[in-house]
Amino acid sequence: MGRAVAIIGVGQTHHGRRMDVSYPDLVREAVVRVFEDTGLSPEDIDGVVSGTMPSMMEGIALTHFYFAEAMQAVGKPILKTETCGSTGVSIAHTAFYWVSSGLADIVLAVGHEKMNEGNSQATMTTVAEPFYQRYFISGAPGVFSMQSQMWTARYGISEEKIRDAAAFVSVTHHDDAFDNPYAHVKVKVSMDDVKNARVITYPIRLLDVCPNSDGACAVIFASEEAAKRIGRKAAWVKGVGYRGEEYFFGDSDKVVWESAIQAARQAYDQAGIKDPRKELDVAEVYNPFTYQEMLFYECFGFCDFGTSPDLVLKGTFTRRGELPCDPSGGVLCTNPIGATGLIRVAEAAMQVTGRAGDHQIPGAKLALAHAMGGVDQFNGIMILGSNL
Repeated sequence: MGRAVAIIGVGQTHHGRRMDVSYPDLVREAVVRVFEDTGLSPEDIDGVVSGTMPSMMEGIALTHFYFAEAMQAVGKPILKTETCGSTGVSIAHTAFYWVSSGLADIVLAVGHEKMNEGNSQATMTTVAEPFYQRYFISGAPGVFSMQSQMWTARYGISEEKIRDAAAFVSVTHHDDAFDNPYAHVKVKVSMDDVKNARVITYPIRLLDVCPNSDGACAVIFASEEAAKRIGRKAAWVKGVGYRGEEYFFGDSDKVVWESAIQAARQAYDQAGIKDPRKELDVAEVYNPFTYQEMLFYECFGFCDFGTSPDLVLKGTFTRRGELPCDPSGGVLCTNPIGATGLIRVAEAAMQVTGRAGDHQIPGAKLALAHAMGGVDQFNGIMILGSNL
């Protein structure tokens, strides 16, 4: 893996419908906070990695130049990384490799999106193959609706059980969001509220779906030498994994989902993890849809295929369960797409350094962060630990 790499600071905006600031000022808010968190200044940074979802969402190409001043990156090497929903974890991986390879000692990673000034579903529809798939894939919900139905049919999961499990996931994360000062959606919902919400794309209902959020996240990665010199409690990168598969949605198995399975295996191998459900203390799983979150539990080896709904209903993945997942409220409650995957990394880093506040998992020392993107074909993982 090259040199040891640490996360030494994070900064998030308050996410939501941020009509109070311009887009550059939203980015600046996260960057200022990460410098305040670390005590560093822009002069200490060797390079900057940034990203958003597809540029047409922003209304401007080469967004890393447009936001260079807001990221305090003028005069620094700067690179844009863009993989749609997995952009945030791709940014984190890029920053990690810059430091691990010896190219840089301290790197600023910034993800951002102002979704309420664009049309996210129209933008994501254009990501699909244009001649055949675009006509029946209606943004992200169309893709994940098909995947959800494949999964439940494959394993004979009853409609009653899957609806109960999905509702349980939604209620749990909406409750969790109240303890996260940066979360967007903070509403009290019941199981009946979720199950009776209007259908978006069957079987997915409104409260199974993440919001459109404005927000930004900034994370500083440092070499072992730099991290020890700075002297802050750090989150150490123990493993990374990233996999992609066929672009055409119908050409790969989206249930036994190899890009998710292999990305996790790569990261587990590097981190020395054999039994993730037992060894991980917390996981920030990319969960824009309740159904998909449960499928990820299976792909990541948290449980056998077809069994996650039963474990969800037993409370296995709640904050007080065997493996707490998304104690921040996750993507389901906060989703500025270009930042979303990086927020998962930031939240995992806060957990293993004991700085997650009211949603801290006591004693967390090993955490998983994950994001998914492309046309449902990219999956990226980062494992963070409290010790080198």
